Amino acid sequence: MSLYSFYRISRPSTEKVPPENVRQVYRKLRRNTFWGATVAYSLYYVCRLSLSVVKQPVIDSGLLTAGQLGIIGSALLFVYAVGKFMNGFIADYCNIRRFMATGIAVSAVINLVMGVLGFLHGDAGVASIAIFIAFAILWGINGWVQSMGAPPGIINLSRWFPLNKRGTYYGIFSASPYFGEFISFIVIGAIVGTFGWQSGFIFSAMAGVAGALIILFFVSDTPESKGLPSVQNLSSETLRAEDKMRTAEVQRKVLKHPGIWIISASSAFIYITKYAVVGWGVLFLQKEKMFSLEAASQIIAFSAVFGVVGTVLAGWLSDTVFKSDRIKPAILSGLLGFISLALFLFCPGGYVLNAVYVSVFSLAVGVLYCIVAGLMAVDIVPRKATGAALGIVGISSYMAAGIQDIASGYLIEGNMQDAADIADAVYDFTPVSVFWLTAALISFLLPVFNWKKMKKKEEERDA
Repeated sequence: MSLYSFYRISRPSTEKVPPENVRQVYRKLRRNTFWGATVAYSLYYVCRLSLSVVKQPVIDSGLLTAGQLGIIGSALLFVYAVGKFMNGFIADYCNIRRFMATGIAVSAVINLVMGVLGFLHGDAGVASIAIFIAFAILWGINGWVQSMGAPPGIINLSRWFPLNKRGTYYGIFSASPYFGEFISFIVIGAIVGTFGWQSGFIFSAMAGVAGALIILFFVSDTPESKGLPSVQNLSSETLRAEDKMRTAEVQRKVLKHPGIWIISASSAFIYITKYAVVGWGVLFLQKEKMFSLEAASQIIAFSAVFGVVGTVLAGWLSDTVFKSDRIKPAILSGLLGFISLALFLFCPGGYVLNAVYVSVFSLAVGVLYCIVAGLMAVDIVPRKATGAALGIVGISSYMAAGIQDIASGYLIEGNMQDAADIADAVYDFTPVSVFWLTAALISFLLPVFNWKKMKKKEEERDA
């Protein structure tokens, strides 16, 4: 069997489900496919965030510096940015069950290898520079296979759910990364604190294997491959008339639209602040506010729960409370995120107060991202080119997140006072905090000041 035939979309089954059993079988397989993909995608994030949890003990061990860890982390984000765009196109032609399972299985192997390399450094004396190069290459590969998770998860909605139900299930699926963050920071934080940083990668590998098995046992590729009718035939779905223009022409117009580039730039700054807290928040709490690894991980983990709330509430707030006004919720969430981030970075406080700071920040960022990168983008581009618009936004977002990881790493490392024992080094987080806060401010001011101009252009186009 060739690689192409293994991964191509499943052929319709020659054995058909009896008509009287169609709806019952459909509901069962659709439920299993959706929840299997959703749970598995949350475990994808466990295999992605392991590095964020182990940064401080890795630095304290003298194995790698903050700057080197920034480069390693950015390798994933840069590759992920390109991979997410390309794998979105590829996945449309693929068996989503096999495609998605492959991604998380390879990610699990990469985490396992990194954990083993960590043990070899101590036992076999493997040089730190060799570990740095190996980690950077492996984490970059992890970025590519990580980008094989979201496209199949979303494609399963179009293959298994009628149009009038996709929005609800898309919202649930979109919240799965936050559950992955919660698991990562709570469970991996506790494991690393007890067994050492290498065990964090080992546990993530186990979570990845569990995710692959969930996909293989629960996810189905298409209804037709199970002897069922297509979702359009089953629901008698009436498809909207498409625009007369070809999709390629509409996508070219979107590429020339200044509004989508403004939104992309705003989204890039949002991702700088989001990934700054996710990627460096644990280290900041340990070194600046003297929390233990377990306590610092818990504080960042709790914020993920509020990210779910922000993501789910964003559309409702904009459409219902603010009557489709995008500016007011963008200003309110942007200001709330800026203030809460400033309090987190510059104000003292105990466990509860810091948990409140970072949770409010996460909620605000969840709302802001959905308003700017989601609703504003959809408002100004034709429906036929929504995917192209969100692809542009996605690439700029993750590229910026990768640049942030490098810049943050070197700003932290460059403002550290060395000590005889690296674990006792004193950190000055002021420069990197100013960098993060500036990004938070620009993230909402950019679209707010340009929104009327963007909307006016759309009105002229539709006239």
